[in-house]
Amino acid sequence: MGKAKVKRSSTSIDMTAMCDVSFLLLTFFILTATARQPDPLEITTPSSSVQFKVPDKDISIVSIGRGKVFLEIVGQDVKKATLARMGNIYGQTFTEEEAKKFAVVSTFGVPFGNLKQFLAMNGEQRSKSGIQTGIPMDTTNNNELFNWIKEARYATSELHGIDMRLSIKGNAEESYPVVRKVVDLLQRQKINKFSLITTSE
Repeated sequence: MGKAKVKRSSTSIDMTAMCDVSFLLLTFFILTATARQPDPLEITTPSSSVQFKVPDKDISIVSIGRGKVFLEIVGQDVKKATLARMGNIYGQTFTEEEAKKFAVVSTFGVPFGNLKQFLAMNGEQRSKSGIQTGIPMDTTNNNELFNWIKEARYATSELHGIDMRLSIKGNAEESYPVVRKVVDLLQRQKINKFSLITTSE
């Protein structure tokens, strides 16, 4: 008895719907992403064989180079809360627009008195103006770096309920006294555990 032949159907799949979804997702990510600002300080980190991934939230990074100190606070909500707390200390108020601008700034290094002027500039003006002279950390006067780190820690604890991690990113050729000042400042806040950002060998 002869076998019945099964009619072969086409194996092609209509990919139109998949392409539509892909382009919608791509458009969404492009429109909602914020461009990362270039770092105001070129830092050549020392090499190390230890590999540990730096967390992408609840962390602040202190950058040290050419005798200047800069700070990066990760998380827009933490940045806004920290700015408000610093404003209370120094008697400054910031508008919602200024708070939004500060929330998207990556690394900054300006005295608090120049912060409003810094936020009024665009990215290109900030890099050319020379306004980023580093965050003051003199121990005799009002130590702004100490206050920035302290208030960022409080803001992280209040908003996320955990302790903020801290990393130091130092230039390989930076002089020891500047780094020592930062470490002493952290120890005054009883921060004895922090990571050093290096380049893998």
